[in-house]
Amino acid sequence: MYSGLRCFHPLLVCVLMVVALCSRVPRPGDSVCWSSSLSSCSECLKRGPQCAWCFKEDFLEGAASSSRCDEAEHLRLKGCEQEFIEQSETKVEVDATSSSTQVSPEETSVHLGPGSQASVMVAVKQLERYPVDLYFLVDVSASMQENLDHLKTVGVALSLRMTQHSSDLWLGFGSFVDKPVSPYINVHPSKLNNPCSDYEVRCRPAHGFHHVLSMTGNMSEFTRVIKRQRISGNMDTPEGGLDAMLQAAVCQKAVGWRPEAKRLLLLMTDQPSHLALDSRLAGIVTPNDGLCHLENDIYTASTEMDHPSLGQLSDKLLENYIYSIFAVEKQQYQWYEELVRLLPGTYMGKLGLFQASNLIELVVDAYKKLVSEVTVSVSLDDRASSRFWVSVSPLCPNASIANNQSCSGVQPGQTVYFNVTVGMHSCPDNGVDEDVSVTVRPVGYNESSVIRIHSNCKCRCESTGHCLNSPQSDCEETDQDLRDPNLSCQSPGSELVCSGRGVCECGRCVCDQSRLGTVYGKYCEKDDFSCPYFRGLMCGGNGVCILADGSLCSGLGECVCGRCVCRDSRRSGRFCERCPACQSTCQSNMNCVVCHVAHGLKKEGAQCNKTCTASVHYTENGQTGDAWVQCMYLSINCRYLFQITTEAGQAELHINTRAECPSSSQVGTFLSVCALTVLCGLVVVAVSRLLLQKRHRPPGGTAVEGVYNCTDKDLSYIPKTNEKTVTYRRDRPPDRPVEMHIQVPKMAFNDPWQ
Repeated sequence: MYSGLRCFHPLLVCVLMVVALCSRVPRPGDSVCWSSSLSSCSECLKRGPQCAWCFKEDFLEGAASSSRCDEAEHLRLKGCEQEFIEQSETKVEVDATSSSTQVSPEETSVHLGPGSQASVMVAVKQLERYPVDLYFLVDVSASMQENLDHLKTVGVALSLRMTQHSSDLWLGFGSFVDKPVSPYINVHPSKLNNPCSDYEVRCRPAHGFHHVLSMTGNMSEFTRVIKRQRISGNMDTPEGGLDAMLQAAVCQKAVGWRPEAKRLLLLMTDQPSHLALDSRLAGIVTPNDGLCHLENDIYTASTEMDHPSLGQLSDKLLENYIYSIFAVEKQQYQWYEELVRLLPGTYMGKLGLFQASNLIELVVDAYKKLVSEVTVSVSLDDRASSRFWVSVSPLCPNASIANNQSCSGVQPGQTVYFNVTVGMHSCPDNGVDEDVSVTVRPVGYNESSVIRIHSNCKCRCESTGHCLNSPQSDCEETDQDLRDPNLSCQSPGSELVCSGRGVCECGRCVCDQSRLGTVYGKYCEKDDFSCPYFRGLMCGGNGVCILADGSLCSGLGECVCGRCVCRDSRRSGRFCERCPACQSTCQSNMNCVVCHVAHGLKKEGAQCNKTCTASVHYTENGQTGDAWVQCMYLSINCRYLFQITTEAGQAELHINTRAECPSSSQVGTFLSVCALTVLCGLVVVAVSRLLLQKRHRPPGGTAVEGVYNCTDKDLSYIPKTNEKTVTYRRDRPPDRPVEMHIQVPKMAFNDPWQ
């Protein structure tokens, strides 16, 4: 048992090493970034924050554009240097120039890409002694007469009581009843000016909201104004309290809310309130616009617009940093208790006996509770709510309690931290980067923190015009390029971008992958499969291959309805640039080629077939010369070159075969290509053997060394077929030899070919 383990141990180690090495090589499909349909940097970055794009010009030369999109680490392993990698950057920048007393930071910039997120810490400090603005909004319907009388003594007493918590208390006053239209009030002419005429009491007309006294620190003035107030009357039970609250909140200039003060809005009523859509009974269907409509301190749009919704009222209270306090009699307590759950920063107080002392204690308790509870409200632009998300987690100080987005029991001088995380789902449909604002507003505070989100949906070069395919010093940029980056990808005199064989990225052409070989050049005008090779070198090593001229449909078709229609049915591609079948195969031209090579040394090439003349090259130097020909066979994934050469003064043929295949060729394709390679090789071998046999002296004649003369007698004994079994071995699986039995037909040199 032990010896067996020792025997297999090295093999196991080798297998593990191979697996480990292979696992480091990123393959297409292994990464969430890869997709065969990707063709640009922007499309790549949209797949997620981990995805990156390589702008290196010769990166994976010959590969598809989609290969440029991968995880940054994989791109580096594939040979793309860091300076050529484009990736969405998640960045948080805090504006250090702004200062704030209670909420910080005041402004933060966050850069996000699709699928990424970032966190910002917002600090809210509880000050020890705030200035306080308290606005009394009182229901002055007839049933509130006694409560209004008690309010006349509240001002001075409340000011003295609040000195324990604030050294600067200001008070304001406003009144409401209901919308002054039927069926809410009696519209008989005798009732409009005096709703209490039946009781022989002089009342004031009904009104939606009347702003009576702006914020003042003069308690005597407050008391004087309260004493002058008179009751009014209406028909139905609910009142217009919520409609009046919205006006008191948004009419900041008229009310006189101080920017630095804690703002308290106290609603006093003994009845429930009308809600949104109630105004339809009066034929009022226009929604409330949430704006201030005061003229001479009277709410003029009360008869034109509906009551506000609870959501709208909540937003306006938050926007204007206002705490709300509901002081209601116990009969209506349950109704308002359900309502205030939908209004943040709200305190409910129940008054059994509506007396001044009870009201003062209610205000003090409400103030202490409201300022000890720190809650934030987060608002995101409506147009971006589908593309972004926001979450908030509070970090409360010692002895305080965290609840959802708030901390309660916070003492003066303590700081509450909120971890605000913003994330991006997707880019805008119109492809234009848009900045979005997220406002973090502590309820009741007159300060807020703004997070500005910048979307990274485009690559840097796409948004600035800079070229990233080469070092910046080598990148020349003109005003014309900035107006239309595609202009730098068009060769002079051509309207085609990248010769129709690539895409323009950042003012540089990224050439398409071709099954025939590599497409390259500044305008993708060059390739390595359309020009002849000599001794394994393109153009004999003395030139470059330039075939694409940027003409319409490559000069091989016509443009019909925006698409190329090729004149030759064998051609394909977007610009008729592809024609694998147009290349002559080795099997069809090999005998013609060999004939020209053999007879070319004696200038007798005229007797050979003319179909391959363009592929034969002959040079002569004095009495000697050499001849060569290259035959190229193209398969789906590989290119095979067969070079036949006769050295000067010798008739012996030298046959060289070279295959070039991408490393990712499939096994099935490889088998097919190898079979075709062997077939072409057998043809060449058979012809070579035939030439070698002719070198022997025939009966009745002599042979000149280095020259071979074909005669009818010589050709009479050449076999018609040659059977040969070929065994070859491959380095890639399957790793066992494969045998092929091939019959190759033989023909005489002077036979005609089609």
